[in-house]
Amino acid sequence: ASGGSAGRPSRKRGGGGHKSRRTEPRAETPATRNGTIPNIFRNFVGYLITGKTKSKQNMAIELSEQEQLRRQSLAALRELGIDPYPAARFDVTSTAREILDGYDEAKGNFADVRIAGRIMSRRIMGSVSFFELQDHTGRIQVYIRRDDICPEGDPTLYNTVFKKLLDIGDFVGIEGFAFVTKTGETSVHCRRLTVISKSLRPLPVVKEKDGQTFDAFTDPEVRYRQRYVDLAVNPQVREVFVKRSKIMAAMREFFNAKGYLEVETPILQPIPGGASARPFITHHNSLDVDLYLRIATELYLKKLIVGGFEGVYEFGKNFRNEGMDRTHNPEFTCMEIYVAYKDYLWMMEFTEQMLEHVALAANGTTDLTIDGKAVSFKAPFRRVTMTEAIREKTGYDITGQSEEQLREACRRLGVEVDETMGKGKLIDAIFGQYCEEELIQPTFVCDYPIEMSPLCKRHRDNPDLTERFELFVNGKELCNAYSELNDPIDQLERFQEQLRLLEKGDDEAMFIDMDFVRALEYGMPSCSGMGIGIDRLTMFLTGQSSIQDVLFFPQMRPEKKVQRDPDEAYAAIGVPAEWIPVIQKMGYLTVDALRKLPAGKFFNDLCGFNKKNKLGLKAPSIEEVKAWCAPAAE
Repeated sequence: ASGGSAGRPSRKRGGGGHKSRRTEPRAETPATRNGTIPNIFRNFVGYLITGKTKSKQNMAIELSEQEQLRRQSLAALRELGIDPYPAARFDVTSTAREILDGYDEAKGNFADVRIAGRIMSRRIMGSVSFFELQDHTGRIQVYIRRDDICPEGDPTLYNTVFKKLLDIGDFVGIEGFAFVTKTGETSVHCRRLTVISKSLRPLPVVKEKDGQTFDAFTDPEVRYRQRYVDLAVNPQVREVFVKRSKIMAAMREFFNAKGYLEVETPILQPIPGGASARPFITHHNSLDVDLYLRIATELYLKKLIVGGFEGVYEFGKNFRNEGMDRTHNPEFTCMEIYVAYKDYLWMMEFTEQMLEHVALAANGTTDLTIDGKAVSFKAPFRRVTMTEAIREKTGYDITGQSEEQLREACRRLGVEVDETMGKGKLIDAIFGQYCEEELIQPTFVCDYPIEMSPLCKRHRDNPDLTERFELFVNGKELCNAYSELNDPIDQLERFQEQLRLLEKGDDEAMFIDMDFVRALEYGMPSCSGMGIGIDRLTMFLTGQSSIQDVLFFPQMRPEKKVQRDPDEAYAAIGVPAEWIPVIQKMGYLTVDALRKLPAGKFFNDLCGFNKKNKLGLKAPSIEEVKAWCAPAAE
């Protein structure tokens, strides 16, 4: 299934999408028309670069108080001759974790360390201060003293730069030595301070006391859109992605030890093959042809088996133009592996051994808790056929049933279907509604009906079935595997059946790939293939319930545009032009919002904002403000 399950023919589908391609020149914008940049853009860009603007009023309106102060500090650093973004490297010799774990006061090690990171908190106390430095391994306390970093008697670096011009979120480099404070905390004594990067936006301040977290940065919408902030202030989020990397490294280690080759195959493809899914379409201008973002790596990998490789695998990005939810993302990572001379029974053992190895590498144990349920990745896993699973949960035997009989069974069982669904999707609908959620422990569901598996070899004992399995964990599909079909005539017939479904209205039916049929005609050995969703596996092994929490930058819906009245609407009720941006900055983006305000309080707020931000505007009279806030005439 898209966005976290295996990159094989998937079963669950939902949602819609749109095709996107650019064949026309980019639309003209105010910033590009006649090759000029309007003054408002020029002024704002210039301010971002220099910290200066032609209008102090515009500066106060565009930026928050904290952002204004930080830009003022930026300018002050430059006036002192300190580059807030130096080009020179800062050679790091130690990390926070290495010092915290390895410092031995008796040995006196870490006597000369260079460490760098963000300032995350500060306690300023006269000529001596403490601050927390955070690098990629964690946080460590730094002790800083004026006389140590200002040895020549000029206190500017400490009194002005450190105490007044540096902020939480700034990057600094520290040279010094490790020691233990009187309270027993391993720290770094700073002898030299280097400014590495000045931050212009304040980080959310997450406070901890007595094991409790206050003001946590937890809003999912903001976290996913601004993952860089999420990673900076939530160390547990970084651990999820570190573990994701360990999962993929452990899989590579397992495959490489068997002698299998990691390969890369095309993302832009003329035919979206290897799965039943709705593709994204793009356009290649030079060739003047439509291309598809791949929905699976399968067919290209099997072409390599035809070419003579014994075992190949790929960690690939796949794209499916379908629904988005907590377990599906339109762009997802899938690992597929194909090994010659093997079958699906061998692949079951291989898969459970691999997953046991990965669980141990990531967590040190095969025992996990997923959504509050105890799950064990200790091999071997349970095995059950799809027919048995459906019979066990519904009492209905799907063996030998026609499409109409299956459709009638769905009606009796209360399974929602439509006229475009063939036998395979009808069976899948029954299984999905009655069986999937019951499969909590890792379970291989095998021997699927042939209609559900267009690329899979017929079962050696029953031609109505295929040699296919899916692994389910916690009620969700994790991986999908076959004894691969290598009969080119049978394969072409299966493709033609998919074409029939496409003509019937199934927009997820598989495309016919005649080049793949041609490859099979040259001969492919018996082969088994398996695909596993890396995103979903990471969710299981890190205890995350949403796929967005295991993707650095998940696909998001467009941000909602805030309703804002044009300036003319404010002018129509008598607001002077210079006060319109001020009122909007205060959060009153529509005239109706003004009309809901008590005039007296709003008058005081306007005067306070004008004074606090030193705008220098002529204050309106209370009568004028009352007129702005007056209800609209009927």
